[in-house]
Amino acid sequence: MPTLETKLKPRWERRKDARPQELLAAALDLFVERGYAATRLDEVAAQAGVSKGTLYLYFENKEELFKAVVREHLVPVLVDAEALIAQFDGHSSELLKTFILSWWRRIGETKLSGISKLMMAESGNFPDVARFYHKEVISRGEALIISILERGVTRGEFRPVDAQHAKLVIVAPVLMLMLWRHSFHACQLEPIDTQSYLSCFIDLLTRGLETPRASTVH
Repeated sequence: MPTLETKLKPRWERRKDARPQELLAAALDLFVERGYAATRLDEVAAQAGVSKGTLYLYFENKEELFKAVVREHLVPVLVDAEALIAQFDGHSSELLKTFILSWWRRIGETKLSGISKLMMAESGNFPDVARFYHKEVISRGEALIISILERGVTRGEFRPVDAQHAKLVIVAPVLMLMLWRHSFHACQLEPIDTQSYLSCFIDLLTRGLETPRASTVH
């Protein structure tokens, strides 16, 4: 909700304050629609309703604009997930389920999932962008999964597993679903019932992880 101070500002000044967010929203739309290489800064500016010169007041180049999009839209999801894991007091299977479904709700079923497709397709051509994305998103996300697995093992709820490889096994089905959403599903070919898919995945995953004792407790 706008503050009183914001309401009292002249319209042109409020518009100036909103420009970075408008530019980030336009950039997200175009990055997802066209990919990294094909997105042009003048088109981002035009979609945001400003001049290209105005865009350069906030972002030095396309790489910095992309980094800002990731930090604005993706990193907060990871921050919230870190808080969830730190505060969660239930069974580790429920924590893992909550983590996966929350990630899908906030990333997978939104336009943000298109960023994953972009990175898979274009990382080889833009290694600096790939390194940034790996550090800011992939590494932190994988660390969260490892922490859930280690929590489950420590509490006797999960059997011992190779967490470094298990994290990749857990990520892969969700990543596939996001890529499918922006490829075959977008072409109306072989639609996937995402809720049934995720329920099946989580059931297979947790049953495979749980110790016999833990699976009879919750």
